[in-house]
Amino acid sequence: MPAKKKAAPAKAAKKAAPKAAPKAVAKKAPAKPTPRKTPRGSAGDMFRGFTPYPLKKGEPYMNDAQRAHFREILRGWKRELMEEVDRTVHHMQDEAANFPDPNDRATQESEFSLELRTRDRERKLIAKIDDALSRLEEGSYGFCEETNEPISLRRLEARPIATLSIEAQERHERMERTHRDD
Repeated sequence: MPAKKKAAPAKAAKKAAPKAAPKAVAKKAPAKPTPRKTPRGSAGDMFRGFTPYPLKKGEPYMNDAQRAHFREILRGWKRELMEEVDRTVHHMQDEAANFPDPNDRATQESEFSLELRTRDRERKLIAKIDDALSRLEEGSYGFCEETNEPISLRRLEARPIATLSIEAQERHERMERTHRDD
């Protein structure tokens, strides 16, 4: 019982003691945005480290600086796609296993099939990038294939393999919709 008597005065002392001012809670600095992982092989991958071209007033269209800018974008995009192909090959070699469970085997085959379809689309994209690089070298890059008018630099930055101006692309898509409805 003597222990209880000692505890009671301590509780009373705590109650009687003036409360300290609440500690100032330091505001946390806003968290740095973590890079959002886009699906492998998506167009979002292309824009890592991408800086828009600084337009200068009166600058001629597709001058040396602009061509160098798009060459860098196209080569970087192609390099990233090729690295992804290498990662896929290594992943498929490392992860290939003959699972005894048919469900595990089916899951692995499904994942591999999806990766291979993605790589096939990227293979076609690499061919389009190579075509754009060829057009860059021959001097026809950045001009609409239908109208021969310049394609806006912002459109080319958004879709560096574009071969049609926005207006020509919209006409092309309208024609596809009308023929599809027939």
